[in-house]
Amino acid sequence: MEEAMINAFSIRIIGAGLIVIGAGIGIGRIGGSAMDAIARQPEAASKIQTAMIIAAALIEGIGFAALFAA
Repeated sequence: MEEAMINAFSIRIIGAGLIVIGAGIGIGRIGGSAMDAIARQPEAASKIQTAMIIAAALIEGIGFAALFAA
């Protein structure tokens, strides 16, 4: 019985780690793509930055929701 609880807990910890890694990779890719876009079109920096912040917030929200569900 105790071993099954340890295994279930271990799976939850691994899942939480994957969630955090996935969210970090997603936000990193958004930031990198935004920097590339700003380098190509500096005049659109404010619009790109706004879209980047909204997308990062959505990814972070999904990551938090997934962590609480795990």
